[in-house]
Amino acid sequence: MRTQQGPFPMETTYTWVTESEGSTRMTLRNRGEPAGFSKVVAPLMKLAMRRANRKDLAKLKALLESQSA
Repeated sequence: MRTQQGPFPMETTYTWVTESEGSTRMTLRNRGEPAGFSKVVAPLMKLAMRRANRKDLAKLKALLESQSA
């Protein structure tokens, strides 16, 4: 997934790998090159994005596991 919107262009990659019967690992990677003012606040944005991703993934995991139970 790619975006040109927001503070800087970004690419997000999702990878899904079957680990065992009924178990799948999802990896999420965000890449982008900040420019201008975004370059100054990039370390803070990185932390905020990581926190938001973890929260979203925990919610997704809970939803998926509650549906398979």
